Amino acid sequence: MIAKLSLYMSYPFVRYALIVGILIALCSSLLGVTLVLKRFSFIGDGLSHVAFGAISVASVLNLTNQMLFVLPATVLCAVLLLRTGSNTKIRGDAAIAMVSVGALAAGYLLMNLFSTSTNLSGDVCSTLFGSTSILTLTRQEVWLCIVLAVAVVITFILFYNRIFAVTFDETFAAAVGTRVDACNLLIAVVIAVIIVLAMNLVGSLLISALVIFPALSAMRIFRSFLSVTLCSAALSVACAALGILISILAETPVGSTIVMIDIAAFGIFALIGHFLGD
Repeated sequence: MIAKLSLYMSYPFVRYALIVGILIALCSSLLGVTLVLKRFSFIGDGLSHVAFGAISVASVLNLTNQMLFVLPATVLCAVLLLRTGSNTKIRGDAAIAMVSVGALAAGYLLMNLFSTSTNLSGDVCSTLFGSTSILTLTRQEVWLCIVLAVAVVITFILFYNRIFAVTFDETFAAAVGTRVDACNLLIAVVIAVIIVLAMNLVGSLLISALVIFPALSAMRIFRSFLSVTLCSAALSVACAALGILISILAETPVGSTIVMIDIAAFGIFALIGHFLGD
C-alpha cells in the first residue's frame, strides 16, 4: 500500500487534489462554528443548491467561465439569507428551505429542457455528489483556489474579534460599536466563496458536512470559541487528506469518502467527550 501511495503521489494531479482538498476543508471549517452557533447550519445546503441552479443557467448559456456567473449569484443569495432576521415574515430556516428546494428544482428543470450534454444524468450526479474533476485540476485552477483560500483565512484572522462578537450576541456587538450588518455581509460573502470552491470536491448535496461536522466534533471536547475553531480546522484538514487518499487507493467517490471520515471522527469525538464529561 505504501508503494502504491508513493506511486500515486508522484503524479501532479494527485498532489493538486490534495492541496485543493486541504485548503477547501480548512476554509470550510473556519466559519462552521459560527454557523452552528448562529443556528444557520443548513445554509451550506441552501447555498450549494443555489450554486447548482446557477451552474445550470451557466451551462444553458454556454458560458466558458462559469465561476463569473455562479459566484456572484451565490454571494447575492448568501447575503439575502443571512439578512433574514426577526423582523421578516419568513424566518431564516424557512427562507433557506425555500431557496434550497426552489434553486435545485429550477436547475434540474433547466438542464432537462435545454440540455447541452449527451450524459445529463451523469452531469447531474457529478454536480450533486462530487466528481472526478478534483483529480483533473489544472495548475491555474489550483493557484486560483490557493489565492481564494488565503484570502478567506486572512479575512477570518483580521475580523476574528468582530466575527466572535456577532456570533454570540449581535445586540451587544452593535452596542459596543461593531457594524453588525457589515460583519454579516462579510460572513455571507466568505461562505459563498467556500461553497463554490467546495462543489468540485464533495458536490452540492454534501457540502454542509465539510462545514458542520468538524465544528460539531470539536464542540464535543472543547468549550472556548478559539479552541473549538482551531480543533475544527485541524480535524477538517486531517479528514479531507485522509478521505482523498483513501478514495484514490480504494477507488471510491472522493466526496462521499471524506464525509464518511468526518462522520467517523464525530463519533470518536462524541465518545471521548462523553467519557470526559463523566
